[in-house]
Amino acid sequence: MTTKQLVITALFIALSFVGANIKIFGTIAFDSLPAFLAALVLGPALGAVIGLLGHLATALTSGFPLSLPIHLAVAIAMALTMYVFGWVHRVMAPRTTPMMNRLITGAVGTFMNGPVSLGISMLALGIIAGRDAAMGLLTMLPFLLIASIANIVLAFILHGSLAGVWENID
Repeated sequence: MTTKQLVITALFIALSFVGANIKIFGTIAFDSLPAFLAALVLGPALGAVIGLLGHLATALTSGFPLSLPIHLAVAIAMALTMYVFGWVHRVMAPRTTPMMNRLITGAVGTFMNGPVSLGISMLALGIIAGRDAAMGLLTMLPFLLIASIANIVLAFILHGSLAGVWENID
């Protein structure tokens, strides 16, 4: 990793902390926008690191309302989401048009960040607090889907708007 990439990664992590303070509902916030953007620009692995740290920042600024173990599970799910999102984008880029790539990658990212992440959270909460508590998390699904779409659309807009900037990161 070059010094420039390290600085850019730190900047994305800092932006995740800022986004963590822009809440949509409960702990759902704009912390994942920098992670989605980083997955597009820096690749899946760094996007995953930024996604993990971004969620922990959001949970911290909310007082870990679902408990530290649950938020650690969510952070791991966020890392997985960003990795898959970045990987799909890279794999699809040479095979499809840019618009089709955005649609496919966006759909996968929304699915991973919504139902898949929620399922991981429900599993963790079910182990700790029981089935009824875990089922209560289902009420968050509409908010997760809306937030996921908003974060992903904004990431694609920024990625396209700053296209010339990203070329100089390597």
